[in-house]
Amino acid sequence: MDDESATVAKAGSEYIQSPIAQELQQQQPVQMATARDRIAGFAAGIASGATKLFVGHPFDTVKIRCQVEGGHGRFKGPLDCLLNTVRQEGPRALYKGASIPLVGWAVMDAVQLGSLSNYRLLLQNNNKSHKLTHFEHGLAGLGAGWTVAMVATPVEIIKMRLQMQYATGTERKYRGPIDVARHLTKQYGIFGIWHGLPATMSQRSFFFFLWGSYDVYSEWLRSLRGSSSFPFMSRTGSPSAVENRPLPEKLVNFLAGGMAANTFWTFCYPVDVVKNRYMTQGDDSPIPFRKMFRHVYRTEGLSGFFRGFIPSFIRSFPTNASAIFVWESTVRLIKGEGRH
Repeated sequence: MDDESATVAKAGSEYIQSPIAQELQQQQPVQMATARDRIAGFAAGIASGATKLFVGHPFDTVKIRCQVEGGHGRFKGPLDCLLNTVRQEGPRALYKGASIPLVGWAVMDAVQLGSLSNYRLLLQNNNKSHKLTHFEHGLAGLGAGWTVAMVATPVEIIKMRLQMQYATGTERKYRGPIDVARHLTKQYGIFGIWHGLPATMSQRSFFFFLWGSYDVYSEWLRSLRGSSSFPFMSRTGSPSAVENRPLPEKLVNFLAGGMAANTFWTFCYPVDVVKNRYMTQGDDSPIPFRKMFRHVYRTEGLSGFFRGFIPSFIRSFPTNASAIFVWESTVRLIKGEGRH
């Protein structure tokens, strides 16, 4: 009887405690951020920046030339710009100005993605198990955008001025990145290479949409399951879904990164056009950044704000999808986690 009573009491105790135990199981344990968590984003950002250069620089050259030339008749469109550039200057011309981004993009992505990771941790109160909202992911992106603008401004103004140099040989205005930096310093003072910082910060503010939408797209893609019929993806619970076949995390990173980049460029492109016009214009009597909006509209109309949009939009998916895929994969490798 004593053994039977003990068994009944034990069973009753388990019955009473089971709801509490279930609730505790549902609560994610606190996972405090470590030093590795704080530096992983910076280290992985270097790999992301190198990926962007290799995949995206030819598209970027075409985009910049279309944006800055505007409707002045040098090119009929993006394809004509590409063909004429290769025909007149050779295929290597598509990588004009690539030497500074080779280092610059690696540093920019290290700063951007490293600061992004740390802003996320700040919003999480250093508790990695705390799930951020889409809006909070956007705020982290905004902070990362403003932070990286300090690095991006010198890189971009030097890169673009070299990209917009059509002359060759002794007719060139700039002999290379150092010559551009020397010219800017002479023209605008010791902080000349940061000429256009407010414009860059304005454009980078749209990182709110990049990283906010990245979280939205990632969450949606993780809700999908493999399907036996085209497009081989279905919502969880649909008749064609294979419930035990979620999309691979690396595929989620790639697709969400590309779609988020397309979203970012759709919103920020007019500001990007004005920024680039402002930073590459002549130095004798430059138009202020705010007045450049009016200048573009007055000289070219609304279409002027979308010069080069097609190559930029096309470029943004493979370039950023590849870069974010590399970044997320490298972060997981450094941190030893299955999912970042």
